[in-house]
Amino acid sequence: MTSLGKDLLDLESLSPEQITAILDTAEPLKAISLRAIKKVPTLRGETIVNLFFEASTRTRVSFEFAEKRMSADAVNVAIGNSSVSKGETLVDTARNLEAMKIDMVVIRHQASGAARFLAERIESNVINAGDGTHEHPTQGLLDLLTLRDRWGSLQGRRVCLCGDVLHSRVARSNIHGLRKMGAEVAVCGPRSLLPNGAEEALGVTVFDRIEAAIEWADALNILRLQLERMTAGYIPSLREYNRVFGVTRERLDRAPRDLLILHPGPMTRGVEIDSDVADGPHSLILDQVTNGVAVRMAVLYLLRGGRPDLATAGTAAGE
Repeated sequence: MTSLGKDLLDLESLSPEQITAILDTAEPLKAISLRAIKKVPTLRGETIVNLFFEASTRTRVSFEFAEKRMSADAVNVAIGNSSVSKGETLVDTARNLEAMKIDMVVIRHQASGAARFLAERIESNVINAGDGTHEHPTQGLLDLLTLRDRWGSLQGRRVCLCGDVLHSRVARSNIHGLRKMGAEVAVCGPRSLLPNGAEEALGVTVFDRIEAAIEWADALNILRLQLERMTAGYIPSLREYNRVFGVTRERLDRAPRDLLILHPGPMTRGVEIDSDVADGPHSLILDQVTNGVAVRMAVLYLLRGGRPDLATAGTAAGE
């Protein structure tokens, strides 16, 4: 049986077998969200704290849906109104919560490594919901699931991450996850928004022109410009960025094959992606959102000792 261990902190440290176990577990759990009563008793009695130090809508709500659909008691901590705003440290906050007998912590933090720092200091399971520019593993997993649903296998497929790779934790989780599952990975964007030595450091192909990326890829995962993390002028202007690197209908019409389009959100329409691409027939953006709930249910289930093989038989659903 494949175990995830105590925590889910990144995809870099997971084996292909562990990633496959999460994706395979998520598949049957999708059905729970289609039921009239979207709730199963699998995690009844478990208490999960969602500790978000950065603003989030999609990820926080997705985790909360996943927790509640498995009957866990979910507690959201609003950092702005917590003791953190009075100077309490991350560890003291978590230890005080743990003293109230919680079972899991879902953490988003602006500092890379914060999730691991916490996981090494508390006994509860820790799930990284995005730490700085390091990783966002559940987003990477839901992207893998969405592409696997469409292709059946990721082996040999070509996926290009386009845009602000430098500041993107989603990009790093995607690169590690896709490569482990046998896909070829590329990045495309202004050199100012790509990590130094990306080819060697990340094992990816680098494209300087979006037209070349479109010609090469089977799927584009388009990233938002993270202006809030930029401390200098990385691009001349948003208009110039769209002119050179924007994924437009016109550019996709010249592609040699139909491309699948992904975006982790939130989208900036008219900058990195045009509306007729985001809402077009090859867009999987809303499938990503739907799959996010199932992937997070699978991670919660597996970290609390659930078995992937029994999930397929309905045990994860408490049947």
